[in-house]
Amino acid sequence: MPDRTEWSVSDPRTLEIENSVTALEVRIVGGTVNVVGTADAGPARVEVGELSGPPLTIRREAGTLTVTYDDLPWKGSLKRISRAAWNRSAVVSVTVPAATRVAIGTVGASAVVSGISGRTELRGVSGDSTLVRLTGPVRAETVSGRVEGQAVTGDLSFQSISGDLTLVDGSGGTVKADSVSGDMVLDLDPAAEGAFVRLATVSGEVAIRLPAPGDTEVEANTTSGMVTNAFEDLRVSGRWGATRITGRLGSGSGTLKVTTVSGALALLRRPPSEERATGPHAEAGAARNGTGETPSPADKKVL
Repeated sequence: MPDRTEWSVSDPRTLEIENSVTALEVRIVGGTVNVVGTADAGPARVEVGELSGPPLTIRREAGTLTVTYDDLPWKGSLKRISRAAWNRSAVVSVTVPAATRVAIGTVGASAVVSGISGRTELRGVSGDSTLVRLTGPVRAETVSGRVEGQAVTGDLSFQSISGDLTLVDGSGGTVKADSVSGDMVLDLDPAAEGAFVRLATVSGEVAIRLPAPGDTEVEANTTSGMVTNAFEDLRVSGRWGATRITGRLGSGSGTLKVTTVSGALALLRRPPSEERATGPHAEAGAARNGTGETPSPADKKVL
C-alpha cells in the first residue's frame, strides 16, 4: 500500500487520515488554523470549514501530514510572499495524536494550538497565536503577531519584532523571549520552581508576576524605563538613569534575567489567594476571576 496520499480541496470538507501521523505541517494565508492534540487512538482528522482563493493541498507522506498551498514555499521567509498571494483565506481544524510534532506558518492568519506534547513551532507574519496546555517544547517567531499562552509547561522560546507575549500560569523549565518593541507579560505558576527565565526587549514593557515568597535569583536591568518592585527582599539600585533590581527570593533555585532599554519593568507579587489549590475543582478555580467568569490569556494581560 503506497505511503503517500494527497487531496486537492477547493470546498469545505472533512478528511480522516487512515495511516498514522507523527508530524503536522501547516502553512496558510488568512483565516484560522486550529490544532488539537488528543489521547484517543483514532485517526487524524482535517476539517476545512471555509475556503476562498486557490485550493488547499492536503498530503500525508511517511508519517507527515501537510496542509498548505502549492505556491507557498516551505523554505525561506514568509515575509517574502507577494501581496498577490495574500488574496485567500482558509479556516482549518486539525486533530492529531498529542505526541505529534507540529509546525505552523501563517501570514495574516490566527493559530490556536492545544493539548500537544510533541514539539511545536510557530512562524507568523501578522497573525496572532494562542497556545493552551502544551507540554512539549515550543518555539514561536512573529513579526507583529501576538502570542498568548495558558498552562504551557514545556520550554518556551519566543522571538518577535513588535508582537506581544502573554503567558498565564506558565510553569515551563525555561522561558527565553526577545523582542524589539513587543511587550511581555508573564504570570508564573508556583509549579515553575527552579525555572530559568530570560527576557530581553528594546522598548517593550515587561511585567512579571511571581509566586510569593518565590524561589528565584533575580537580575533585572533597564536603561531608562520606569521600575516597579513588589518584593522587599529585592534591592533597587540606580534610581536615576539605569536601574537594577537584584536579589534572591527563597533559596534562589530559579533564575530570572530581564533586560530593557527604554521599556518599563515591573516585578509583581502573585497574591496567595491565587496559588494553585488541590482537589477536583482546582484548575477551574484557579482560572476564575472575581466575577466568576473564566478569563482568556488576553483578559489576564493586565496584571
